[in-house]
Amino acid sequence: MPNTELPIINVTPLLEDGETHSVAREIQRACEDLGFFYATGHAIGAETLAKLNSVSRTFFALPEAEKMKIAMAKGGRAWRGYFPVGGELTSGKPDRKQGLYFGEELGVSDPRVAAGLPLHGANQFPEAVPELRAAVLAFMDEATRSAHAIMQGIALSLCLEAQYFRRTYTSDPTLLFRVFEYPAGDDESWGVGEHTDYGLLTLLAQDENGGLQVKTPQGWIEAPPIEGALVCNIGDMLDRLTGGAYRSTPHRVRNISGKSRLSFPFFFDPGWNADIVPLPAHAVARDDSSQRWDQANVHAFSGTYGEYLMSKVSKVFPDLAREAI
Repeated sequence: MPNTELPIINVTPLLEDGETHSVAREIQRACEDLGFFYATGHAIGAETLAKLNSVSRTFFALPEAEKMKIAMAKGGRAWRGYFPVGGELTSGKPDRKQGLYFGEELGVSDPRVAAGLPLHGANQFPEAVPELRAAVLAFMDEATRSAHAIMQGIALSLCLEAQYFRRTYTSDPTLLFRVFEYPAGDDESWGVGEHTDYGLLTLLAQDENGGLQVKTPQGWIEAPPIEGALVCNIGDMLDRLTGGAYRSTPHRVRNISGKSRLSFPFFFDPGWNADIVPLPAHAVARDDSSQRWDQANVHAFSGTYGEYLMSKVSKVFPDLAREAI
């Protein structure tokens, strides 16, 4: 693999109203180059992550029958809960991981829930590990604060007002959170195959066992864990908004550590009903489908983020998608 490393960016100034122009320049270079970077100085506390790691391992060690008490099929249109190894597809192939799906905790009185929007509603938490609820919600709260701040840096990097994305796309964001466990094994099957993320920004916390790889023009590179740092990458919608100036970059996971691997991806995406319209300075984009992992032209998409998200997620869980129509 090429000896290329992802840049490390201290985002503290974005959280503390510090000097942001140099941070914005670093973000610009990272987004134009690889679409990936490490973020330090974010708002997710070490104790928050340590607790989440501990209780997640406790959950995944439960008997399968106990975990299936909160199976995703029981979550209805909210699409929340547990799936076993092989229960999620990437490019039509089963991934070698098990996981938990969470989202913003919403009651029945929320207008989005009342309207029956897919992926909105209440989370499922296991009775056998009651501590998981507080750990998940604390992580999501701190990750949301971090994501809003980093999106300010992305706005500044595009010569936009700092609150541009919050004003136009993320005042009421779509928040999705996953807890994945990649089992230890001797084979070299993919924990998750090549893919890009769908929305604006992904924040990833990972344990010490590694396995994440990022595709570059020179080939695949490793994105190993760095203590205290998040891996950040941009998604298809930011690619679309910027006319391809900021690219959503393919990545994949193979766990060859010989140990169980945990990862915690947090997806910070546009509001469900937000119309995705390219930024004025980036309205013209070339068709790059021949170079994309899925041969899709993201720049041909028009509509709301919810429409785009459902078109993608329905391929990951086709059985649940049929129930959500």
